[in-house]
Amino acid sequence: MKDLAIVLVSGGMDSCVTAAIAAEQHELALLHVTYGQRTAARERKAFDDIADFYHVQKRLVADISHLRAIGGSALTDERIPVPTAPDRESWIVNRGSSHESRITNHESRITAIPVTYVPFRNTHLLAIAVSWAEVLRAQRIFIGAVAEDSSGYPDCRPEYYQAFNRLIEVGTKPETHIEVITPIIHLPKSAIVQKGLALGAPLHLSWSCYQAEEEACGECESCALRMRAFRQAGVIDPIPYATFVDWGVAAQTLGRRWEFEI
Repeated sequence: MKDLAIVLVSGGMDSCVTAAIAAEQHELALLHVTYGQRTAARERKAFDDIADFYHVQKRLVADISHLRAIGGSALTDERIPVPTAPDRESWIVNRGSSHESRITNHESRITAIPVTYVPFRNTHLLAIAVSWAEVLRAQRIFIGAVAEDSSGYPDCRPEYYQAFNRLIEVGTKPETHIEVITPIIHLPKSAIVQKGLALGAPLHLSWSCYQAEEEACGECESCALRMRAFRQAGVIDPIPYATFVDWGVAAQTLGRRWEFEI
């Protein structure tokens, strides 16, 4: 019998792949948190679909919409526009082999925290997960945080999770031995796509767009990072986009069962 592990599932690509990784050795208990974000309904659907895919019985949906009242993020405050990704046009129409390096060079110059950062959000999410883990007697909490090739959020850094695990150690019953696991934190996005495909993760059910719920906008930073990941992995993203995306000559379409040989 597999040990129980909690997985935080936003509905995005990273959490979808993290659930697939956890499912290899654990029974899943999936946690989804609504925090007043723009695409809350679409993310909830993605969570439900992923949970159904893995036949998960233990599910918890928590509501911390007070983060919307607090604001301070483009994801929760509609007065703050969701920024367009740098060099967006190079994602929509291939303008030559140099476009990847232009994006990379731009990212290397970013020092400010993006406006899409939700202040201290992951701490709220993890606190709920730890409380649930204590009750369920689960010792592992998986979260799909990504430090490299991502948006530069401070609560996605390895040192943040090292500190949080220390907090769990001193702030819970000594017999719990709960630990936060970040299996993809050092992977580039393209490797996360490849890992998901290798594990048969239901990437077609995931949703990453920051501002649209019917078709992914293809313009926000989250869409841009996801599109680049699939392009570099040589695979066409199965979710719908509102804009035409040039996936490159090497891209292949995922089959009807969403399998891809790598």
